[in-house]
Amino acid sequence: MATEMKMPQLGESVTEGTISKWLVEPGQVVKKYEAIAEVMTDKVNAEVPSSFSGTIKELLVQEDETVEVGVPICTIDVEGEVVQPDNSLQKSESIVTNEQSVGDDSQKRRYSPAVLRMASEHEIDLEQVSGSGKGGRITRKDLQKLIDQGVPSVSPVEPKKPVAEQKVVENNLGSPAVERSQSLVGDKEIPVSGVRKSIAANMVKSKQEAPHAWMMVEVDVTNLVNYRNKIKGEFKDKEGFNLTFLPFFIKAAVEALKEFPQVNAIWAGDKIIQKKDVHISIAVATEDALYVPVIKNADDKSIKAIGRDVQDLAKKVRSGQMTGSDMQGGTFTVNNTGSFGSILSTPILNQPQAAILSVESIVKRPVVIESDAGDMIAIRSMVNLCLSLDHRVLDGLICGKFLARVKGILEKTSAETTSVY
Repeated sequence: MATEMKMPQLGESVTEGTISKWLVEPGQVVKKYEAIAEVMTDKVNAEVPSSFSGTIKELLVQEDETVEVGVPICTIDVEGEVVQPDNSLQKSESIVTNEQSVGDDSQKRRYSPAVLRMASEHEIDLEQVSGSGKGGRITRKDLQKLIDQGVPSVSPVEPKKPVAEQKVVENNLGSPAVERSQSLVGDKEIPVSGVRKSIAANMVKSKQEAPHAWMMVEVDVTNLVNYRNKIKGEFKDKEGFNLTFLPFFIKAAVEALKEFPQVNAIWAGDKIIQKKDVHISIAVATEDALYVPVIKNADDKSIKAIGRDVQDLAKKVRSGQMTGSDMQGGTFTVNNTGSFGSILSTPILNQPQAAILSVESIVKRPVVIESDAGDMIAIRSMVNLCLSLDHRVLDGLICGKFLARVKGILEKTSAETTSVY
């Protein structure tokens, strides 16, 4: 008797996953824990291992189809209960299966969130679409095929026009809207990867669902810069890795989060959850994607330990060794946009977290300094800290106090007041 394999939960708050690639096919023998599929969620890409040893009987979900956690994705004849199938038998069974599926529309109106979102974006009438999935279910691949073909019968809007024929039209709100464009000769079309699709969907969801607000403070980190530059050589010789500025900023944010736990929170629909532990998500970029691995229990770690975690997690991302557990549990995000030379940014929330902090580039500039002898101008190392917040969870008062505390910690960081150990 066939046993069902279900879509696993690959992260905290993850409710669905997309089969980006099957690594097996019907009739193939697999061992327990052998990878059978690559699955993509809005938080991580991962391989799904088989829970049994046996023979793959049927793939219930097509590639690029999104299903909820717990939905069966394939069936397996568990080892000990199956006989290696004969090729001719497989062929005849396949024919029977295909014949039986003709006219089966039992699943046609069972739409995944990804299909609904895609249909809405492209104004596709799902009632007019024939699904290729099990029971006539419509998959993202079905919609993408129609979009690529420019089939007008599935959408109430006019066919797309080439760029040369584009015109500005009025939408029903009276504001101008530009028709979608097609590529012309000489244009370069770049297929959207699964990771990029997932990032795009997550960012759109964050902006649509969370009312973003934004704050910024400028910080004089001259003493911090001098301290780090003084000890970085000795630190590298002793610890074996570079001491960057980022661990200092993360440590300051962690200390402020302990004093203002309202910021270390997540939105849970009908409630706000203030997290006891401080797990810091950090943004790590590759050439074509952005990942947010997590420094676990950052509130128990020194600047040195945070620095090692930053390096190890970045190395995992760039070598493709990131696992689901590395991406789970974040309660607050620190984004080092300053590494690209940015001096101002408005980060998008990493839902369901209530806030995200961007650390901008440290630059030297003239600043007015107050002294007993009167105001004077000095060259100081300055940095902007930009905070985006979910206004459902947080208000300006708490966030202003939080940023002021981070600023105070950083401006007092020096050889006399701070240890990296």
